[in-house]
Formats: sequence, structure tokens, C-alpha cells
Amino acid sequence: MATPKFVEIKQYILARIESAEWEEHTRVPSENQLAERFGCSRMTARRALTELVDGGVLERSQGLGTFVAELKSQSSMMAIRNIADEIKDRGHGYTVKQLTLSPIEAIAPIAIALGLEAGTQVYYSVLVHCEEGVPLQLEERFVNPKLVPDYLDQDFTRLTPHEYLSHVAPLTEARHTLEAVVANKHNQQHLNIQATEPCLQILRRTWSREGVVSFARLIHPGSRFRLGGHLTF
Repeated sequence: MATPKFVEIKQYILARIESAEWEEHTRVPSENQLAERFGCSRMTARRALTELVDGGVLERSQGLGTFVAELKSQSSMMAIRNIADEIKDRGHGYTVKQLTLSPIEAIAPIAIALGLEAGTQVYYSVLVHCEEGVPLQLEERFVNPKLVPDYLDQDFTRLTPHEYLSHVAPLTEARHTLEAVVANKHNQQHLNIQATEPCLQILRRTWSREGVVSFARLIHPGSRFRLGGHLTF
């Protein structure tokens, strides 16, 4: 079956972004230019651009055109940053504990999040990221082995999963869900918190050009973490 033209256009754009041929803020070809290049209608080209804009890969500027967006998730409040860099940027010491790194069979919710069949083997890691020796984030991550076959061979005390995945499967899209939770007893011990401590949980799915790369559950003690942003009107 032939690849739809709008998919070809998306792949063309994503390939140039991932190769760094088109850097952040680079103007991408117009709908008319893409339609001519791929021999399709302007509406088809518009669909490709719109889907990439909706995914946070591109951004439109009225009267100027469409540009490669900064590397941000769909939430305007949350940039995808490496937690190790965030802590070091504050001038604090960063350490990490690697608790688990192994293959597991994906139960239905995890398989669905990764776009796989239930029971498929996926890669699983659990880490505790610490600031000045105090646990700041419990990271539980499920990784698609088809896209990241060497994940289990890494030493995540030397580089974070975010750093590694950004290198081997460059991010093209991310989606977040945030909610307040109470950590279970197991995670309370890892985070060194009391049973009554409220936590912020971030569920994050990330995509590369090839598909869903990982699904992560990030848990932060409420007394040690804030989420903020700056909006200009």
C-alpha cells in the first residue's frame, strides 16, 4: 500500500529536523511549495503541517510562515529538560540511584501507551534522581525495544534515560498528563517521604519519527517540587 502524501511530507520534514539540517526557528516550505514538490493538493500539504504544529514540532507565525519549533512538549508550561541539567543549573549536586533495569512483559495499559500488543516484551527502568542527596524524582520508564534495542546495555548512573533516548531516538513529540497522587508504600520508601506526603505525578509519552519511544511515570514529592511557567500576552 502506497504511503499517503501527507505522511510523506511529515516524514520529509521530520527527517530534516532530526538530522539538524533544519534547526530551531528555521522556516519550512510553504503549503504551495510542498504541494508542488510532492505532487499533491494544497489541502494535503496543509494537513501535514497542521499535524506537526499540533504535535509541537512546528509553530506558525501569522503573516510570516511556519517554523521549526523549540523542543517543547504540548504543554506550554513544560519544556522537556534533563533533570540532571536542571539540578546542576541551580548550582546543586546531582546523584542518581538505578533501582531496576530489565525486560518485562507489558500489561495492557503499558502496551497501549507504547502502541504494542499486550504481553509484548518491553524494557523497564526505575531510577531515583536526587538533589543534594535528597530524592527529587522517581522515574519509572517503559521503553519500546523495537526502537531502542540497546536500552538495557546502558549505565544510567552515567547518563540519564532522557539523555540517551534524545541521542538514539530524537524527540519529535511529547504528551503529558499531570495529577496529584499519594505514592504507594514502595515509592514512599524510595522517595524517603511520609505516607501523608502529597506528590505530583507526570505521565509522559514521547515519540520519535518512527513511533512511540517511551512511556514514563515521574513522581515528585510535593514539598520538594514546583511546576511553573511564564506566559506572555
